[in-house]
Amino acid sequence: MKHLLLAAIASLGLLAACAPGEESGADAVPVTGEINVYSARHYDTDLALYEDFTKATGIRVNRIEADADALIERIAAEGEYSPADLFITVDAGRLWRAEEAGILAPVDSPVLATRIPANLRDPQNRWFALTTRARIVIYNKAKGKPAGLDTYQDLAKPEFRGRICMRSSSSVYNIALLSSLIAHDGAAKAGDWAKGVVANFKRAPQGNDMSNIEAVAAGECDISLVNTYYLARFDTPEKRKVLESVGIIFPNQATTGTHVNMSGAGVVKTAPNRANAVKFLEYLASDSAQKYLAGDNNEYPAAKGVAPTSAVEALGPFRADTLGAAEIGRNEARAVELFNAARWN
Repeated sequence: MKHLLLAAIASLGLLAACAPGEESGADAVPVTGEINVYSARHYDTDLALYEDFTKATGIRVNRIEADADALIERIAAEGEYSPADLFITVDAGRLWRAEEAGILAPVDSPVLATRIPANLRDPQNRWFALTTRARIVIYNKAKGKPAGLDTYQDLAKPEFRGRICMRSSSSVYNIALLSSLIAHDGAAKAGDWAKGVVANFKRAPQGNDMSNIEAVAAGECDISLVNTYYLARFDTPEKRKVLESVGIIFPNQATTGTHVNMSGAGVVKTAPNRANAVKFLEYLASDSAQKYLAGDNNEYPAAKGVAPTSAVEALGPFRADTLGAAEIGRNEARAVELFNAARWN
């Protein structure tokens, strides 16, 4: 009875992208099926994506949007009666948590195997990346490129004392980065790195990537770590002065490659509409869907052969770290401990 009640509540909470029987254009296919999406992505372009899928296939997309951890817990609590068909999140660590919670099922799809590179999907095909973003170093261009700053590890050097601005250690982006450093260098060295960076702070961690970009551009501090898509957002006539005031470094090009995080999706193990879920997942890997997913948010498309936006492309080419999401995810708890020990607030 508990599971039935949970499922009923979940069903009532689903929002429909298209109402039953609706057609979203003159050439639309009548709505005859559905898929229930539990998503941690909150972008307006996703609604257009859902509508286009419904128009092409006749499958209505219902959605619940919430924090990824809450969605994972909800699907697990709903159990075999969950209405969830597809889980979407915006962090590699959350994909790993969904794996560990046992809520995702393998998908054997030649389309996805061809479209999504092996390093951007689960080895057992329980999830597939949709987009990626790189975590890069920025610096105040007027003060010049900091000598000796080529890797994430270099940020802990004493010569950068009092020059770094950062966001909080609670950021999933920082947690994922430190998790990757644990995988590459071991926990001891990763902990020393966190302490070294804290010693180099110009101010206590604050704001977000956007505000730290502005701080570096204004000369309030010299160096920061930000995601590429935040930087690309400044490529507009109104904000370009900020963009032109900062230089960028893709770290670790001669070693492990630049750390990337991803958004991704997987079919729920108990999906009541599994065939529709697989069809939608394959659609998300298509050229048109990839442009929706990556374009408006200035991310890198995960599918092969799809170019990023001009704003992202202007940041330049780089070699990405191919560390798997599982390695990042299983180190996240340790990363939080190391951040706390370093007093990176």
